[in-house]
Amino acid sequence: MTAIEVRGLHKAYGGRKVVDGVSFEVGEGEVFGILGPNGAGKTTTVECVEGLRTPDEGLVRVCGHDPATQRAEVTRLLGVQLQESELQAKLTVREALGLYASFYERPADRQALAERLGLLPHLRTRFGQLSGGQKQRLFIALALIGDPRVVVLDELTTGLDPRARREVWELVESIRDGGVTVLLVTHFMEEAQRLCDRIAVLDRGRIAALDTPDGLIGRATAAKTISFAADTAIGPAELRALPGAVSVETADGRTVLSGTDETVTAFVSLLARRGVTAGQLRVTDATLDDAYLDLTGTDHR
Repeated sequence: MTAIEVRGLHKAYGGRKVVDGVSFEVGEGEVFGILGPNGAGKTTTVECVEGLRTPDEGLVRVCGHDPATQRAEVTRLLGVQLQESELQAKLTVREALGLYASFYERPADRQALAERLGLLPHLRTRFGQLSGGQKQRLFIALALIGDPRVVVLDELTTGLDPRARREVWELVESIRDGGVTVLLVTHFMEEAQRLCDRIAVLDRGRIAALDTPDGLIGRATAAKTISFAADTAIGPAELRALPGAVSVETADGRTVLSGTDETVTAFVSLLARRGVTAGQLRVTDATLDDAYLDLTGTDHR
């Protein structure tokens, strides 16, 4: 079953197209990621899904409902954690959960939700006294308080330390395991690679690629990187001539050869034929960062 459907989405501001024909579907129970550089159209696309913006053209549906014309129905089905959120500093966690629960006819069990998200020890803590990770847990809880079928999480771990970030990732995984569909907007490649079933990469208002994380990584120009001590008796010209070789760089006493699986096999065969041992040899796979940079031609940071 399709939880989110976007077809031919267009949106312009002041005559400048921000979203230009974006289309994708998100299956029920899926974690679907949206990646892209600043200005790629990510936020506008998600705001159209949330009903905060009205498309100039195209179709948007959340569980079969139009966010622009069926706002009440979509509000009951969709939970949202915004990119930037704040609460009144003196509001306690218990009060925030109670306030947001009052917006829904059939809210989730606040006590059970607080326990699930590790907030029980902090129910009496004021918002202004919470750590960054605790605030993010609370915002996720508020996005789930309406017991939604779909939740949008926008830059949910920005500003968190590595430990807090991983804790939030575990929460997202538990949300997915509970049957909730997740639309995740992020700049963190590691986050997307770990959490997402599929990813849409937006660039200049269009989808540059849509695939699984492994599928996107497989599109990287250089699927493998071989690095070794530079004094190995094999010259750069020979390395560049290897099948599938993309680039050869030497710096700080190391040579880095980028290429494909075929390049790795050919390199090992060349070492064997020459009877050469490559010191400090290391072979690494391409990452989602590599695929992202190939697709967008820009740094995501």
